[in-house]
Formats: sequence, structure tokens, C-alpha cells
Amino acid sequence: MVGLGYWGPNLVRNIAGSPATELVALCDQDEGRLASVGASYPSARTTTDSAAVLAADDVDAVCIATPVSTHHDLVRAALESGKHVLVEKPFVTSVEEAEQLVALARDRGLVLMLDHVFLYSPAVRRLATAVQDGELGDLQYIDSVRINLGLVQHDVNVLWDLAAHDLSIIDHLVGRLPRSVSAFGEAHQGHDLVDVAYLHLDYGDGLIASVHVNWLSPVKIRHFLVGGSRRSALYDELDPSERLKIYDRGVDSTPDPESRRRILVSYRSGDVVAPALEPVEPLRAMVEHFADSVARGAAPLSDGEQGLRVVRILAAADRSLAAGGAAVTLDAGGGA
Repeated sequence: MVGLGYWGPNLVRNIAGSPATELVALCDQDEGRLASVGASYPSARTTTDSAAVLAADDVDAVCIATPVSTHHDLVRAALESGKHVLVEKPFVTSVEEAEQLVALARDRGLVLMLDHVFLYSPAVRRLATAVQDGELGDLQYIDSVRINLGLVQHDVNVLWDLAAHDLSIIDHLVGRLPRSVSAFGEAHQGHDLVDVAYLHLDYGDGLIASVHVNWLSPVKIRHFLVGGSRRSALYDELDPSERLKIYDRGVDSTPDPESRRRILVSYRSGDVVAPALEPVEPLRAMVEHFADSVARGAAPLSDGEQGLRVVRILAAADRSLAAGGAAVTLDAGGGA
């Protein structure tokens, strides 16, 4: 484990606690933090030198949870050392860096996985099943709100920090890049990092998506609404008892046979179902999925390719922000 800051100890706890993995080394440049975390895992050696971890013969895989500005060099060094990699989001800070790492992992036959942890939550897995099985019908819109007070970052803006989560879920559900991206935001903290932002995605075929992220909100909201032609679903990460609800409510319309210019509208108000969800910690499920992917030599759910797609969207969003919200087109090959 390289990086023991805010998120690293959560990963350490699940790596050490899973029967699928063995924690052998902890690494952080802060010796005080290293000693504090290491005290709870005496069987794991500690070091401030990441190169020593990557050179170790008893290390098969490396988990990286360091500032995003360090990701590219650390992930590249790990892959070049023959280690499988699980890396915290956001992946890297540019499309070019992401492309390099995805190609390197592919060439070396190694697993490169992103810590898109919400994909491993029972609620999102059930939501994905509802989409894939046609339970919701044709997707029409996705509306996500992820706001709270902090943690304000100092190396990436709020889109890269928070929207990366929502974009990974949207990518998992939709399975393709949007046609275009537009973003609006403002920076209020005396630097140029946007801390409140609105991101709009046009996927074509009648599907649009919107993501609102905010570091300055006095309340914490985590709503992810998916609207389909048959049903809609709400994923509320903060609801401890009913994280996912599926609504048989909506609008049905048919052409008015007496007029070409009018439609007949009816409102459907059916049942609301909260599916039973397995009580599994998403982070534990993610760690074990990583271990299983390494053991089988299989591509994980949140592989480097997905990380690259998310970075493409975020990079396009940055260009849109700089252009005052102008739409940035993504071509079929992923470029902009």
C-alpha cells in the first residue's frame, strides 16, 4: 500500500481483512503517519521508499492512494516492475498519461484497476442489472447531485475530485462516451480551482446526463436519478435502509389521432419498490474483485480503459470550463 493519507487507511483495512489478499508492506513519506497506521498491522513492514516496495519479490500488486499529481509516475513504475495496480481516483491528470498507462498494462499483461468504489456497491450493481435487463426501458436522462462541505483539494478541481465517481457510474450504465460535454463552474477560494460545477453530457439517442458537484454546500447530498421509458430509479448513497428505489411512475404519451400537432399525455403513478440488497461493504467487494481479476488474468469492472474514458470526459469538461461552457465534442475514437 503506497499512500496512507485520507483514503489509504480504508484500503489498508480491507486489504488486511480480506482472505483474498495479504498486506505485506506500507509506504508513506510521512513517518508519523506511517508509524501510526503501521502499529495496527505489525506483520506488514513499513518504508518511506516506494522504489523499495516496487523492487520487492514478495509484492505481487500495489495499491496507490497518493495525490493525483504523483499517480502517473508511480503507476508507470509499478507496471514496469511487473506489479498489478489498483489506483485511487482520479486516475491521472491528462488523456495522454492515461493512454500511456493503459497501453503499458496491456503490453505487460498486468491488471490496471481504478478505485471506482461505487461500482461495487450492492445498490449500483442492482441498478446496473435493472438497466441491462430492460427493467427501466430506454434510458432518457441521468441526474446526479454530489455535494458536501469539503474536502477541498489543492491539485484538482471539484469535477476531477467528485464527478469522477458519478462519471464512472454513468459509464458503467451507458457503456459509451458522450457525443459532447459542456461544463460551467466557479472558483471561490482565491485560486483557479473550480469548487462548484455543473456538467452536462449529451449521449445521443435521446439520452442526456447532468452532474452537479460542490465542495461548499452546507448539506451533504448524494442523489443519482436514472429515468427510463418504463421506470425510473433513485440511488441515494446516504439512505441506510433504502439506498435504491425503483419507481413505476412517469409520463406516457401517444399521438392524438385527431391532430398531428398534439399528443395525449397520461401520468403513471404505480408502485415504488426498494429491492433487497446484500449487506456488503463496497470497498471490500472492490478489493476482492481486484484480487480475483489478478488471479484469473481478467479485466476488472473498473479497468484502465474505463479510467481512460472518465479522464477523457473530465479533460473535455476542463476545456469547456475554459471556453465559458461551450460544448466540446468527443469523436467515436474518444478524442475531442
